[in-house]
Amino acid sequence: MPTTLVHGSPIRGDTGARIRRQTGTYVDTSTNDPPPTAPPDGPGVPRSPGVSGKTGVPRWPATVALLIVGALFLFVSDGLTIGPSWGPLAIVTIVLIPLTLASLRGRHGLRRQLTFAVLALLTAAVVVSTFYLFQQLLRGRLPAEALLQGAGAVWAANVVVFALWYWEIDGGGPAQRRSDAHVSSDFLFPQLQVAGGRLSEGWAPGFLDYTFLAFNTSTAFSPTDTLTLSRRAKVLMMIQTVVSLLTIVVLAARAINTLR
Repeated sequence: MPTTLVHGSPIRGDTGARIRRQTGTYVDTSTNDPPPTAPPDGPGVPRSPGVSGKTGVPRWPATVALLIVGALFLFVSDGLTIGPSWGPLAIVTIVLIPLTLASLRGRHGLRRQLTFAVLALLTAAVVVSTFYLFQQLLRGRLPAEALLQGAGAVWAANVVVFALWYWEIDGGGPAQRRSDAHVSSDFLFPQLQVAGGRLSEGWAPGFLDYTFLAFNTSTAFSPTDTLTLSRRAKVLMMIQTVVSLLTIVVLAARAINTLR
């Protein structure tokens, strides 16, 4: 039998067997098979925390959503807005130019700041319109059709605006999120509640998931199946819930008065 020195000590084994030490473990090299290698990185294979990948997700859904919010205000009477009802759409259309330029030039920080500014303005517009809804409900100056149409448009705008908020804050923003390994400290979606917060199939939430989250918050007054983790997300959800509750009260009250 041949003898192999390991750590300076002779070790005898079967004929033709050689034992060597690799990376802290003993490996039998009696065969000519190559050593095992790590599986390739790709879809369906979870990445280790130390491995970096391509960051950033498509932003076009948020751009379309901004235009939808502006268009919804066209259905709101001028008596329920601070300025003309086309004001929000005009602001969104103008701001989309620097937003697009910032994305093309890779200035994601600037784009995010501009997006937060636009969302703050749209949120203020929704809150003010909700206040005017209550005011008009008590004074009864607007026709019932205009009041109901305005309340419905404001409710829908509230859903889309806060879907944009959740989309923008989650996981550091669209520029920092990854479509193959989503990690966030703001929301915990059901699909991420396995494998330590990371799904092995590389699942990541899309804009529809954030819209569904906002829709549930406006209808059920809770995020339902998604856990809210960060304080900023909780504050946003409380604001959205209050606005949604007030608009639903206006719709219900006006509907009851109409039936009478």
